[in-house]
Amino acid sequence: MVDALDGFEKNRFTAEGTTRTVYRTGTGPAVIVISEMPGITPHVAEFGRKVAASGCTAVLPHVFGEDGRQPTMGYTAKSLAQGCISREFTTMALNRTSPITTWLRALAKAEHATCGGPGVGVVGMCFTGGFALAMMVDDVVVAPVLSQPSLPFPVGKSHKKGLGISDADLKVVQDRVAAGTCVLGLRFTGDRLSPPERFEHLREVLGDGFIAVEIDSSRGNPYGHKSIAHSVLTEDLDDREGTPTRAALDQVLAFFTERLLG
Repeated sequence: MVDALDGFEKNRFTAEGTTRTVYRTGTGPAVIVISEMPGITPHVAEFGRKVAASGCTAVLPHVFGEDGRQPTMGYTAKSLAQGCISREFTTMALNRTSPITTWLRALAKAEHATCGGPGVGVVGMCFTGGFALAMMVDDVVVAPVLSQPSLPFPVGKSHKKGLGISDADLKVVQDRVAAGTCVLGLRFTGDRLSPPERFEHLREVLGDGFIAVEIDSSRGNPYGHKSIAHSVLTEDLDDREGTPTRAALDQVLAFFTERLLG
């Protein structure tokens, strides 16, 4: 059996009284890759390798799940249930930042000190998609990517617009965007977990500083994306040259290299 995390250096990082496993590969400025549900899957690890190949250090912290395990419906449901009851994640409340972002911000600062460069990049996915936005309260985060951000769960009109961030933190993010930091967001057009209202709200509060990439997943779309397609950079990535998801992947990697490598 092939180890999905083969070639990654495995370490431990402690902050805020919590110790977690962290996987690293590559050299250059750091990019924090925060996995989606159910955890660091083989596709998430492969995305990390692409980040490393672009000239950055990919840093994959363990957030939930079993590192390197293939996703299944049962495994994903179990991880989701555990995440929903954990105090580290804010899944339903509006205008609140998930507590785990404090630990992630400490990791970003430590990796910046280790790897150097003008700052760090961050990509959150699905359950963790909005964490990249919340981490912008620290100036060290200069390249934030929100891939199909899904919290708070979109169960009503207000929750569909929710960003999973406190009002105070959002004000800091707005100030940083006004000063020149851009935010990149990705979603499939038919994704109900990451609804269009959320991206509309990001445009409202961040203006031209929010770069939205929305990939057609409507019925009969020319690239055959499933109507339920969700994970832009991993499970639903069509990596063939010329496809919209490949273009989105290339745009993310270019965003990191432009902001971190100049």
